[in-house]
Amino acid sequence: MSGRPALESPLVTRYATAAMVENFSDRRRALLWRDLWIALARSQRALGLPISAEQIADLERARGSIELARVAELEAELRHDVMAHVHHYGELAGPAAAKIIHAGATSCYVTDNAELVMIRDGLELLMDRLYTALVQLARFAEAHRERPTLAYTHLQPAQLTTVGKRACLWAQDLALDLETIEALRERLPFRGVKGTTGTQASFLQLFDGDHARVRALERAVAEAMGFSQVIAVSGQTYTRKVDTWVVSALADICGSAAKMASDLRILANKREIDEPFEATQVGSSAMAYKRNPMRCERICGLARFVHSLASSPRETHANQWFERTLDDSANRRLVITEAFLATDAILNLVVDVSSGLVVHPPLIERNMADELPFMATEDVIMRGTRAGESRQALHEAVRVHGLAAAAQLKMAAPNDLIARMAADPLLAPHVAPGPIDARRYVGRAPEQVREFLGERLAPLLARHQGREGRFTAKVRV
Repeated sequence: MSGRPALESPLVTRYATAAMVENFSDRRRALLWRDLWIALARSQRALGLPISAEQIADLERARGSIELARVAELEAELRHDVMAHVHHYGELAGPAAAKIIHAGATSCYVTDNAELVMIRDGLELLMDRLYTALVQLARFAEAHRERPTLAYTHLQPAQLTTVGKRACLWAQDLALDLETIEALRERLPFRGVKGTTGTQASFLQLFDGDHARVRALERAVAEAMGFSQVIAVSGQTYTRKVDTWVVSALADICGSAAKMASDLRILANKREIDEPFEATQVGSSAMAYKRNPMRCERICGLARFVHSLASSPRETHANQWFERTLDDSANRRLVITEAFLATDAILNLVVDVSSGLVVHPPLIERNMADELPFMATEDVIMRGTRAGESRQALHEAVRVHGLAAAAQLKMAAPNDLIARMAADPLLAPHVAPGPIDARRYVGRAPEQVREFLGERLAPLLARHQGREGRFTAKVRV
């Protein structure tokens, strides 16, 4: 067997969406480099450099012809990736156009600027996914805003909430993430036309010392690539602090998704809510009856991976000596691309899960039944306090009876707390007669759902309504 063994990242072949993979593909990167060389040449010609329309036309004609195998041959000879592309582009564009490719530029003109374009477009894709997930969670929350369910603190039964209110907790985190990405997208600068160490000396020489034309050149190239702002100063690279913003924001998204997925995994254990499960899906190769929350488990696993990447850009930024060192390059090739691909995969799963959550009311009610008497104790204490009894005396009586009833539950006996309180002279006058209505103990949860959806989430979704229908999850299970 000759050649290198075939091995591809599962982020590419299994998890991430085709759109995000394409955004960070070798071909897309090469095309962006060529777009940057064309934009540079056009702008230089417009500002008076001796570049002909024919030379630019030749660059445009050859733009889409990329033979990555030929680039690899040239790189093996030259030991420089950018120069390999420069030579290959020149071969295709012809000798006249080859003379003007990369004029005045350093490698980071194409590498950094292209990466900022890919980051910008990657953020746009992630916002499409966040928007879709939020729309679906909003529908779910509204549909179940009044359905009582046990709330938990310390993973122990606490008071009641509603299924819809809990979904709002998940949606709120993702909404905050969407706002973060939205702001980051607007804040993202272009590296611009800065030269070898960021001084623009080569361009100043090309323009015979005309500072105004150098500044105009940078503005023109940035505009051609769709950026409204250029980083004010740079060394050879744009400050790697920008990468810390980006990967930290991606890690935050993954944390929000993992929190939601963790909650759903526990709810699946209680058989209260299930993630989608196809009719022919197999849950286990050995235990044919299993219905495992594999999508949510995958979310948590991939989130852990992105979280582990988040420290790397900070180290890279901190170790960029003076105007630039090259130890950033290999690290960034891995970290930025994989952070985007993994976050994309996670949000693909979040959209899939939120589109098909299955609620099981009988199980929710059964799991509440044993705990409902405990929920009634706060009402007993409040009634007694309003009647003039000592709040501390009421609390102590409830505590004693509550612990005794909990001990009964642990012996698989019914919860007899109501009977115990009804037999206590201090508490009995304040125990409400009749069956316990769970809806009395959810507080303002239904109203909070309506308020959150209407006052907080709706304006955010309206701001992004152009994303409607731009994303549908496709999960490889």
